[in-house]
Amino acid sequence: MQMHGTEVRQKALTLLRNGSKNADVARALNVPLGTVSYWRHMDRAKRGECPGAHNPKCPRCDGRELDEAAYSYLLGLYLGDGHIIQHSGHRVPSLMITCADDWPGLMDDCEKAMRGVLPDNSVCRVRSKGCHNVKIYSKHLWCLFPQHGPGKKHERLIALEPWQQEIVDAHPWEFIRGLIHSDGCRITNWTTRLVGGVRKRYEYPRYMFANKSDDIRKLYCDTLTTVGVEWSVLARDGAPFNISVARRASVALMDAHIGPKY
Repeated sequence: MQMHGTEVRQKALTLLRNGSKNADVARALNVPLGTVSYWRHMDRAKRGECPGAHNPKCPRCDGRELDEAAYSYLLGLYLGDGHIIQHSGHRVPSLMITCADDWPGLMDDCEKAMRGVLPDNSVCRVRSKGCHNVKIYSKHLWCLFPQHGPGKKHERLIALEPWQQEIVDAHPWEFIRGLIHSDGCRITNWTTRLVGGVRKRYEYPRYMFANKSDDIRKLYCDTLTTVGVEWSVLARDGAPFNISVARRASVALMDAHIGPKY
């Protein structure tokens, strides 16, 4: 990742404070747009100019109404490709979801979900090789995602709190969609059969979900079962890893609610 010195950052902030648009500054200084957006957000936060910066509300701490559908989707994304970090020098942690550049619609949905869950906080996109990291900062991330902890997710217990399970039960498809958008895909398999002595090729769609965590796979499978989707486990190196949905009726049900990434 290219690093930008203090001088470049200060030039960018000077232009931004004088009214220049993020995209114009990015082009003028040859800096990624996501980096400029992040610099602007942090500069505004330090000066107390971010919306809701003086009294951001939390659904868990303050009883603010939560967009449960958006949260269920974001929870799925977090369990798959997300993590919460707090760098030294930053007053608050950030939630970061890594989204491949091949799926711009997924990035848009991720950003929309973040804004729905934390409407008082700004969202930015930081460009990396082949992907963008969609980020949001909030001191209440620990409240909203109690699954956070030291180490990798598949090396520690992942269990939903009762209040989270209630949300997933109320919005199961959003949760499944978040998991598919992070660690899953819709693919087309093929096979051949002899028909009247002639070998013919047949293609059929399948949904695949892969995650090293036994707990996360179980959350996915349990939710599939509640919505009537049949699934099976495929092993990798002798251990369960992939969850397959291949039966025609179940694939049709997934297509109606999930569909391919976009």
